[in-house]
Amino acid sequence: MGVPFDRTSTWRAGSKFAPSAIREASLNIETYSVRSKFDLEDAQICDIGDLHVVDAVDETMRRLSAVETEIINASKIPVAIGGEHTISFGAIRSFPRTLGVVCLDAHADMRDEYMGEKLMHATFLRRVIELLGPDKVVHVGLRAVCREELGFIEENHVKHFSMNDLRRHDVKEDVRLVRRAVSDFPKLYVTIDMDVVDPGFAPGVGNPEPDGMFPDLSLSILSGVCDERLVGLDLVEVSPNYDNGITAALGAKMLFEAMSAAEAGRSKTEAK
Repeated sequence: MGVPFDRTSTWRAGSKFAPSAIREASLNIETYSVRSKFDLEDAQICDIGDLHVVDAVDETMRRLSAVETEIINASKIPVAIGGEHTISFGAIRSFPRTLGVVCLDAHADMRDEYMGEKLMHATFLRRVIELLGPDKVVHVGLRAVCREELGFIEENHVKHFSMNDLRRHDVKEDVRLVRRAVSDFPKLYVTIDMDVVDPGFAPGVGNPEPDGMFPDLSLSILSGVCDERLVGLDLVEVSPNYDNGITAALGAKMLFEAMSAAEAGRSKTEAK
């Protein structure tokens, strides 16, 4: 489902237009994953349209949580297309507190508040950590952090892989390290902020941050981490008005790879 909400965007608004842009791009991408050896045409996927959002953050999060809960109770896997990163909090709080979260993001998003707001795109992951506990979150791709956030990460021992950490190894080793970091999570929720990718490859985002991932690394991490434990997924912060469609296309590809990997893992488990 689409969640066209970008009320708290602080730099380049427009992620509310992303759901339709990513849907359009997805219609023109092949469904077979060479990484996972799985064809998404073999999966049962239903697009239920866009969430009816309002300007109030709390009310939009309440509506999102209500819909996500219905999907979960129907034994389905919700995939949300944002919208800004705040929506991830509304989705994640719908799950049991045993959930483990993998966040691909250039920014820490762990301020206690920003511009007078406690729940917005720059604070959502702190709210998630308060909800689940710091041992239930793994952050991947960090390269933009303020002093307050760095102190919070160190004090709470939040597991994270900065871009400097990732560049010390090749892609295969990076995937292995992230997989090992989430190996104890019984269930996985993956949230993808498109600014984790270098703006040279994904310029159409709300808060572009140089010195980021190449697409190969982001796609490989997703296909390596997403398995039969995946219970929820979102992709956020695409602002399609700032490029010619390449960010939406890459976003669709990242969703395809994550979903394909999860379905391939599920198929293998059921075959045993």
